[in-house]
Amino acid sequence: MRRYRTEDIRNVALIAHSGAGKTSLGDAMLFDANAIERLGRVDEGTSTLDYDPDEIKRKITISTAVAQCEWQNAKINLVDTPGYADFIGEVKSGLRVVESAVVAVCATAGVEVGTENVWRFADERSLPRMIAVTKVDRENADFYKTVDALRNTFGTKCTVIQIPIGSQDSFRGIVDLIAMKAIVCGSGSEGKSEEQDIPDNLKEAAEKYHNELVEAAVENDDELIEKYLEGEQLTEEEIRRGLRQGVIEGKTYPIVCVSALKNIGIQPMLNAIVSYLPSPADHSKVEGKAPGSDETRELLPEDDAPLSALVFKTTADPFVGKISLFRVFSGTIRSDAQVYNSNEDATERIGQLFFMRGKQQEPAGQVCAGDIGAVAKLGVTASGHTLCDKANPIVLPGIDFPKPTLAMAMKPKAKGDEDKIGTGLARLTEEDPTILVRRDAETAETIVEGMGEVHLEVTADRLKRKFGAEVILETPRIPYRETVRGTSKVEGKHKKQTGGRGQYGHVFLEISPLPPGSDFEFEDKIFGGSVPRQYIPAVEKGVRETLVDGVLAGYPLVDLKVTLYDGSYHPVDSSEMAFKIAASMALKKGIMEASPALLEPIMNVEVTVPEYQMGDVMGDLNKRRGRIMGMEPQDGNQVIKAQAPMAEMFRYAIDLRSITAGRGSFTMEFSHYEEIPAAISQQVIEKLKQEQEQ
Repeated sequence: MRRYRTEDIRNVALIAHSGAGKTSLGDAMLFDANAIERLGRVDEGTSTLDYDPDEIKRKITISTAVAQCEWQNAKINLVDTPGYADFIGEVKSGLRVVESAVVAVCATAGVEVGTENVWRFADERSLPRMIAVTKVDRENADFYKTVDALRNTFGTKCTVIQIPIGSQDSFRGIVDLIAMKAIVCGSGSEGKSEEQDIPDNLKEAAEKYHNELVEAAVENDDELIEKYLEGEQLTEEEIRRGLRQGVIEGKTYPIVCVSALKNIGIQPMLNAIVSYLPSPADHSKVEGKAPGSDETRELLPEDDAPLSALVFKTTADPFVGKISLFRVFSGTIRSDAQVYNSNEDATERIGQLFFMRGKQQEPAGQVCAGDIGAVAKLGVTASGHTLCDKANPIVLPGIDFPKPTLAMAMKPKAKGDEDKIGTGLARLTEEDPTILVRRDAETAETIVEGMGEVHLEVTADRLKRKFGAEVILETPRIPYRETVRGTSKVEGKHKKQTGGRGQYGHVFLEISPLPPGSDFEFEDKIFGGSVPRQYIPAVEKGVRETLVDGVLAGYPLVDLKVTLYDGSYHPVDSSEMAFKIAASMALKKGIMEASPALLEPIMNVEVTVPEYQMGDVMGDLNKRRGRIMGMEPQDGNQVIKAQAPMAEMFRYAIDLRSITAGRGSFTMEFSHYEEIPAAISQQVIEKLKQEQEQ
């Protein structure tokens, strides 16, 4: 592939609700641009963009894929992102390195919740975008109904620039509303098109949408407004100029119509991408920070400027090694060069560079400003890191990855696979930063956190396929605590005579509750030497060791005070061990006499939902023993603040998605421990004892 100027590059993310035909659209664009020889199909497992075995198996996009093609003397880098909600981290990483997005909207389903979500993500980055109404050839497809839904949801900025010729089975081409010509497309792999006059039955609709298009185009150019108001006819070139300006400024979202599987409307859409979507050169500067400070640094998006590149995707393979996908924002990166990782303060050697087309690699000697490339086997560099010139260091804004919402315990199916699992998870977290792995020391479990059930299932599948480790995913154990509600005074005596030197330790303890969050307090009230000073630390040690395993269900004891107030000793047989054992015996007895109780972790929860769904969400939280603490508006939604037991919240990510049709989101963090209601406490204790006996 020849070298392209920055102004001739288009970096375009494909975003959509899952199942809208986004990946098929990308495959069709690659085919029509002669980047691939065969038009792939997702349902047949032949897609260029969905090439991962997990994607082929599940028939959904899981990982962001990049593929480049050439069209009208421009280079288009397609960044195909997942539509399924569990993989929004991939969506955010893809949107970070593009100047525009194509939003695929199914002509049968219309605007879905995933459409709204990815639109919001594009809004966060102020990305210009184009809307592709897909599957116009399908049964029950309705282009005009879909346009109405788009405008109702996203406003009148949604501007039709094409209308379909025919509908459903009869869909055979489009009307170009700028040129006011019909383009009839050959179906299937040929995809050849022929320009014709607009059919009589579409002339009225074409005129209506053409006038709307002209009005949208002139709004972005004072010269065009003046000409339009004076009643002069605008040329095609003037309309295209005004439209492009509107798209770049985010004032216009052009709508096109396609059938990817029948390869209809694809070439006109490629024309529109080149004509209307911005290039990297349309951004006047690249902004970042000086390493280790808040000092702003600026670079120009030019080939001869100092290097700045962002790694946005890492793939881990046990055989090939690590592959890093990056976007060059300024300067040029060359094979066999050395670059500076400003996040890690480390130098990386660049090996062979290449361009990606799905899983295919095309060697490249260099990657210039605005382009997207890849390199293998970087050392310390991870997703979100900046590569730059050491003489002109800069840290580019990273990637705003979402926090995981679902945690599961991961156990090996076969003994001895722990090392495989550890190695595999370390590699997979490099590949996917939305996976978090931690070891819970208290429950001795490996906890894996992700964005949803499917996300964690895919992680388990990859562990098996890539690293040969089969695992089981289970609900994590809850880190309960035990405490006391009352006061008790108890005696503990350890006396043993075995023929030689015996053992003797004797203590009196008082056990009393402390306020929540106080943990533990030990007090020495010995007077007169009833317990010699040298044995008092042993008493405290015996108490502290016993606190680790409570008497109700074996959970740590908290929020209590133990006072040593009396005892006795033997001048020969007493020892530190004897007093330690006596203290432990006394504490276990005293806890049972001081009204022991089981505590559960309570979480602070913030749920963001549309206002009309508040009732359903609050009702569900009440069923989970939650307490509503307050509400506040935020960006057209309502944020419900609540507290709820951890035991009721493990599957909340799945349930909330079901209740709100995917529109709700939440964050959760630990707040405090609280006593479990008596009825529930007994059930929990019995269940825990059964598990311990098994």
